[in-house]
Amino acid sequence: MGKKSAKKKRLRAIKAKSDPFAAMEKGFRDLEKRLEDVFSDNWGISSRWELPELSRLYKMKLTTPRVDIVDRDDDIMVRADVPGVNRENLDVSFTDNTITIKGSTRTEKKEEKGDYYRNETMKGSFTRTMYLPSDVDGSKASSTFKDGVLEVVVPKLEKARRIKVKLS
Repeated sequence: MGKKSAKKKRLRAIKAKSDPFAAMEKGFRDLEKRLEDVFSDNWGISSRWELPELSRLYKMKLTTPRVDIVDRDDDIMVRADVPGVNRENLDVSFTDNTITIKGSTRTEKKEEKGDYYRNETMKGSFTRTMYLPSDVDGSKASSTFKDGVLEVVVPKLEKARRIKVKLS
């Protein structure tokens, strides 16, 4: 148990350093084991339940676009990086003081050489909803899309506009 146990501990330590959620995930697994010990099958309930893998949730953030929201005097500018998404596959909508950006991608690669045939299809989608810092008039929004960057400018409602006060 000496050498194998030490090797397993080193591997766990390396994994914990490379995965920011490994320690938290281990804590959840330990909690699950303790709960299973307390609530055994003798209680008449199923004690087996699954927790989401936190490392998967961490990697998910890589598939949602990075978004900047800039609160200006008369409007709000939202800029989203959506590389690989075509204009036709983007959807922007407003509800009250939220903006929702949806997008999807689909790539298909085919290759045929004699008896060799390969067909790969990759697709993905995202939806991102964010609160805006002020009430806006979504019906007057304008947008541009160039080189994988979506920029939406939406005017604030009159009651939400910033008013500068002159100091005397």
